[in-house]
Amino acid sequence: MGVDEAIGDAPVDRFAASATSPQPQEPAAKVRRPDPRPASKAPPTTPPRAKRPAGPPPQANTPGPTLDGIETLAALEEAAAAFDGCPLKRTAKTTCFARGSEQAKVMLIGEAPGRDEDLQGKPFVGRAGKLLDKMLSSIGLDETSVYITNTIYWRPPGNRTPTPQEIASCAPFLTRQIELLKPEVIVLLGGAAAKSMLETSEGIMRLRGKWKLYHAKDRDIPTLATLHPAYLLRSPEAKRYAWRDLLMLKEKLSTLQ
Repeated sequence: MGVDEAIGDAPVDRFAASATSPQPQEPAAKVRRPDPRPASKAPPTTPPRAKRPAGPPPQANTPGPTLDGIETLAALEEAAAAFDGCPLKRTAKTTCFARGSEQAKVMLIGEAPGRDEDLQGKPFVGRAGKLLDKMLSSIGLDETSVYITNTIYWRPPGNRTPTPQEIASCAPFLTRQIELLKPEVIVLLGGAAAKSMLETSEGIMRLRGKWKLYHAKDRDIPTLATLHPAYLLRSPEAKRYAWRDLLMLKEKLSTLQ
């Protein structure tokens, strides 16, 4: 067939035009416009508060008023053995009240009894106690010249750290114990005892090696915190710090003679 009608003024080669026509392109990715709304602010973070030392137990459970009439350490030990206000007594085998001399100038206060102490009914008689005896011997002290006790008198299950409430339940007894013994120097063994007796939240490494004062009714008693012997068994490299503390104790005792 031939061309019988002219559509345009000039002929157009449609095959050549289609070969050179531009190929379709993929649509461009959409660009997200910034949200004009202000970003919400994150709530401010509050720094954790330091734990306060445990206060005295509720008045209804406090045996303090009845302890003022106790005039001997032996009678106080009997009162502690009959006391049911500390839940640890229900799981412990014995009451570990104290060991040492009732005429001692030096009173050592630890944290809590362990397994060996629970079996024998005396504080610091296990591995840590044997190390403590060696430490005291190095500066001329022994069981005849010191008095040793703990902040609580019953072993916590699994040798865990006693809670502030458990320590507070025994605090009136320990307070009266100090008043009756009348020591010239107090040594606090470990962080739990130091925090409780000095009413602070500072760690033992900040507290050790510094003389503090413990107020006992009518007088202030020089008090020194040091590392617990059980900690020294786990970390022998820390014994050098304990040795410095022992030398401070020795020097203090020399000024009291």
